[in-house]
Amino acid sequence: MTQWTALSEAFARGEPSVRLTWPELDHMVGGLPPSAARHRAWWSGDRPHVRIWRSAGYTLGHLVLGEEITFLRTAHHEDATDQSAAPTDRPDQAARPKLLLLACAQTKLDVPAPARQLYTSPLFRKGRTYAEHLGVPWFILSAEHALVTPDQLLTPYERYLPDTSDSYRAAWGLWAVERLGLLAGPLNGLVVEVHAGAAYVGAIAHHLTAKGAHVVDPLRGMAIGARLHWYDAQRTTDAVRPTAEPGTMADSLVEGLTTDDAAITPKEFLAFQGAHLKVPGLYSWWVDETGAADLSRGLQLPIPPGLIYVGLAGATRWPSGKRSTNTLWSRIAGMHLGGNHEFSTFRRTLGAIMANAAGLDRIDENHLTTWMYDHLRVITVPCDDADTLGRLEEAVLGETNPILNLKGMPRTTIRARITELRRRYT
Repeated sequence: MTQWTALSEAFARGEPSVRLTWPELDHMVGGLPPSAARHRAWWSGDRPHVRIWRSAGYTLGHLVLGEEITFLRTAHHEDATDQSAAPTDRPDQAARPKLLLLACAQTKLDVPAPARQLYTSPLFRKGRTYAEHLGVPWFILSAEHALVTPDQLLTPYERYLPDTSDSYRAAWGLWAVERLGLLAGPLNGLVVEVHAGAAYVGAIAHHLTAKGAHVVDPLRGMAIGARLHWYDAQRTTDAVRPTAEPGTMADSLVEGLTTDDAAITPKEFLAFQGAHLKVPGLYSWWVDETGAADLSRGLQLPIPPGLIYVGLAGATRWPSGKRSTNTLWSRIAGMHLGGNHEFSTFRRTLGAIMANAAGLDRIDENHLTTWMYDHLRVITVPCDDADTLGRLEEAVLGETNPILNLKGMPRTTIRARITELRRRYT
């Protein structure tokens, strides 16, 4: 008989993530039923084994049926026997936060901008998307300004809180919490979720608890790669859950793929080195104003800046049911940015357009790669349910109608011109 309580011992260590191979998990719990390796729905819903990891403060992360599974911590797990934690005791793990605080980032625009747009690091962008989707009031912890609203206009600055003195952080933390009280009202009894590094959390946590707030630090102890993975897992498990209605899943994917502020440059994408990206999912490519002008010249038709292409990676191949080994990382890093248009429909389309714009008789791979780095950005949305990913892509394409997508799309003058150029430069 399966003994899921044995898994609690792995969670008790409080690691940011718990990854187990299928044989390891099978041995740990005394044998998995055959349905666990056949049906993703077995890993969701209100089931006794699901309640085991949820009650420990974990959620299901990456799942490859029959191969491996990763659980991700959603909130740090307090030891109920530790009486020293009484001043900062948390409510039930499932309690919804009433406020969210998100740390600033060192990477910024070089011009004044609203705070939500000033910080440009991939981690901040994903944190901002999470905060906005959560639907509660949220604020930004600024090393220079203590606490600001997302719409507050800021000029670029270079202060980094961990590099400041103890006295600065003490004054900073007190002012940040006092300002939060001024902007959000009384904090007593509120659940405040903090997404920040140890220096930020340490400076404000005791001031928050002194005002009666319950502090939740779901990212505690995680490195940047694990934090990025955590955000993607929340988006996958909460917004793109396999048990959800298909329409809801497609709507969530559309929202993720069309959030312009979430798009990152190819350089930023490759800096992840595959972390959290070796999974199935959808992606969208965006072009800036100068790049759109280049495409317009190559097509001899007007192309506006913005979303231009949506694709997928890792979808199950039907009707054969064959599993794909492609991932978001291998598709984008290896095929789109890999320097050979023969491996990528998207790259071939761009290469044909740019070759025509330059009056060349062949696709210049080096020039194309440089152009992509200079003028494109990309958004990735992981989705564990590879079996329905192809159908979801169809629904997303129907909603977004990306201008450079060809397969299964309505015929337009632009698509006819792309088809002509692709034949010319094959």
